[in-house]
Amino acid sequence: MKQNITSALGAVWLTLILGAVAAPLSAEPKHGIAMYGAPALPPDFVSLPQANPDAPKGGNIIFGESGSFDSLNPFIVKGVPPAGLSALTVETLLGRSYDEAFTLYGLLAESVDTDSDRSYVEFTLREGAKFSDGAPVTPEDVLWSFEKLGTEGSPRYAGAWKKIAKAEQIGSRGVRFTFTAIDRELPLILGLRPILQKAQWQGKDFTASTLEAPIGSGPYVVESFEPGKFIAYKKNPNWWGADLAFNRGQHNLDEVRYEYFGDGGVVFEAFKAGVITSYREANPAKWASSYDFPSIAAGDVVKSEIAHQRPSGIDGFVFNTRKPLFADWRVREALIDAFNFELINQTLNGGVMPRIQSYYSNSELGAAIADPASGKELALLAPFKDQLLPGTLEGYSLPVSDGSEANRANLRKATKLLEDAGWSVQDGSLRDAQGQDFAFEILLQNGADDTIAMASIYVEALKRLGINAKVTTVDSAQYKERTTNYDFDMTQYARSLSLSPGNEQMLYWGSVGVTEPGTRNWAGINSPAAEAMIQTMLTSTDREDFVAAVHALDRVLTAGRYVVPIWYSNVSRLAYVKQLHFPASLPIYGDWLGFQPDLWWYQE
Repeated sequence: MKQNITSALGAVWLTLILGAVAAPLSAEPKHGIAMYGAPALPPDFVSLPQANPDAPKGGNIIFGESGSFDSLNPFIVKGVPPAGLSALTVETLLGRSYDEAFTLYGLLAESVDTDSDRSYVEFTLREGAKFSDGAPVTPEDVLWSFEKLGTEGSPRYAGAWKKIAKAEQIGSRGVRFTFTAIDRELPLILGLRPILQKAQWQGKDFTASTLEAPIGSGPYVVESFEPGKFIAYKKNPNWWGADLAFNRGQHNLDEVRYEYFGDGGVVFEAFKAGVITSYREANPAKWASSYDFPSIAAGDVVKSEIAHQRPSGIDGFVFNTRKPLFADWRVREALIDAFNFELINQTLNGGVMPRIQSYYSNSELGAAIADPASGKELALLAPFKDQLLPGTLEGYSLPVSDGSEANRANLRKATKLLEDAGWSVQDGSLRDAQGQDFAFEILLQNGADDTIAMASIYVEALKRLGINAKVTTVDSAQYKERTTNYDFDMTQYARSLSLSPGNEQMLYWGSVGVTEPGTRNWAGINSPAAEAMIQTMLTSTDREDFVAAVHALDRVLTAGRYVVPIWYSNVSRLAYVKQLHFPASLPIYGDWLGFQPDLWWYQE
């Protein structure tokens, strides 16, 4: 009898052990999630480290914007929305801490759950989460928002939605998304999707521009606006999330207002006159010479320089390679040679701005572009060797001029490249074998004064090559329409890049954007190598492998000669009224998303 009992107990234990081994390990819901490793903050954190939890509440901030707006739906392709609309009025399941490369903490969701492969993600909504009209945020709102944005919203939402095999409600407050592909960033991407109120959109066309503000759950609501002139956001006194640790010390102002003006020069004059209360200066020469007006001297306006550790990103004049004129890399290289950066930088910036050397320069993610590829970078790019442009593997450097207007050495290089590509000067004009003139348009937005000045200098340099380039300026609505449909030859192009590049890179550089309107691939990049590097970034479980993939992508993009790069700043220059304050502890991203007005407060 005793032997039978022992055998039976042994069988039970064996079954339990085998069951434990065979069953997949189930992760426990967490208060946050990081792209790599664990979140830096514990579950009982008091506030984000860059926030002042004791910041006083009240007061306002007034920004100035050049251009206009004509829609209050920022989630679609059509229309030009006002600044701040989504960030101030709509919330996401998780919130980002900009003091970490890519870590999210619970916001509308109290917890996030995923497995080691990140084959799914499950969010549990907080009890008490409410929209601004008092209605609860429900799993139904979440599921509807994800599907609506993924199928009818801006193309930036479509990629993640296509990777969802199943979306379902779990219990009374949970939502679960199961994925079709390995993409370790997906749980974080979905955590940052805006959550809209399903009931507001019943019977309405989501894809149409509208002047009805979205009903969100965020700290602010739209109080008043006049299209193209101003929009005012008022703090919601019944905001459900005011006491969350994540929000402590954030969203301190009672009002955030944006005034719209015809051009950038008028915005600065409005700041000097006291119409707006904070101004971000992009021009270091102007920062040094033009801030001597009375309110500065009296101490009523304060100047601050905010440092950061984020990548430079890319900024400059982008070639639309969909146009046959710019399809040849030698032509693009020639036009990069013709751009006299040293002269333009001296003329506009006093020569102090560093040039963008690659898309991720100024950070650990930037490749040593001038040096040959080696190690993991070389191994990743080797399968695409025959497709890569010269310089990708061997090393690539931007031209440097002597700073003179003539720029003879670089123009000689440009002339040789153009000849190799089939262009020659005939009767003073650069023409191809069919006698077609080399002529194109640089499309710019009204009010972009510094960019217009830069383009004008560039046009004069191009004349020396026999190239007929002209600058065309349009209002913000026309500019949005034309760039959305890639209806331009060349235009100014700026893309900020983070310390955690991921799915958005496909939207920036993926081949779908060659034909699909509304993506951010304005250059028309069609590179299997770039897409392969992005895929490696998304599936890497090791930080070193991830960085190598970003370095390799950086090489492909930079040597692709898709943009004539200009400069970046490793500091932001802010001037503001003395009543406005920000914490002494700066996030690693500096003056970027999540900084102003989020962390600022007003105090007499």
